[in-house]
Amino acid sequence: MKPLDPQLRRALAERVGFYRELGIYDFYRQPTVQVETRLAASRPAENELRVLRDGENPVSTRTDSAALLEAIRLDIGECTRCRLHQGRTNLVFGVGNPAADLMFVGEGPGADEDAQGLPFVGRAGQLLNNMIAAMGLERSDVYIANIVKCRPPQNRTPEKDECDTCSPFLMRQISAVRPKAIVALGATAAKNLLGLGDSMAKLRGRSYEFTPPGYEGEPIALFVTYHPAFLLRDPRQKKETWKDLQLVMRYLGLPGREKSGEASNQPAEA
Repeated sequence: MKPLDPQLRRALAERVGFYRELGIYDFYRQPTVQVETRLAASRPAENELRVLRDGENPVSTRTDSAALLEAIRLDIGECTRCRLHQGRTNLVFGVGNPAADLMFVGEGPGADEDAQGLPFVGRAGQLLNNMIAAMGLERSDVYIANIVKCRPPQNRTPEKDECDTCSPFLMRQISAVRPKAIVALGATAAKNLLGLGDSMAKLRGRSYEFTPPGYEGEPIALFVTYHPAFLLRDPRQKKETWKDLQLVMRYLGLPGREKSGEASNQPAEA
């Protein structure tokens, strides 16, 4: 067997280390065709029509969602609606599949995000990518946005009036994407979306029915878990985060890891 490239070996070691922190220790090899088929089934085809009906009329397609998101971005423009614009390098709108079944909502951009104009591209973003991969998905399968679209000074928590100013645009993004599930990353995202002041301990471990203002369609399932930046500070909570992600996986019907040809939604224990 040909030796692994050193860079690939390091990347694999980092990925295995991440899974072990989640409490996943055993890995089972699957045929390449089976893996490709499973991943293809978990995301829509490029020309697939995602029909969410109001009576008998199609509401949204991938193309429609992309056009709606572009219209929202144009409406925001070079926003000066709140004080956060004063220290901004780039407005961070959102990125991903415009017709994603799964949407992640964080708190706000950090320094790397402000520099690049994209959400979750720094260290926390790399961790989020690993979380998405652990679910059997790719970053391009999901849609990612934040409560506020400009970096708060010194990465402080965005204040209520700042969140309230950005909220209508986020609600429109959610309505355009029409995900089946949303994962609120951290307390700020959870409290702003749900309008609740409970602790993370009380907010986690269940799903909520979420309906953006003016949204036509079935309520969206909303789940709460820790923000990747918090996990970088306290890696012990990665196992708890994995439990939260498993709730999302079960809700969306994402396949678990397979052993001996049998599907399992539970991580194998050591």
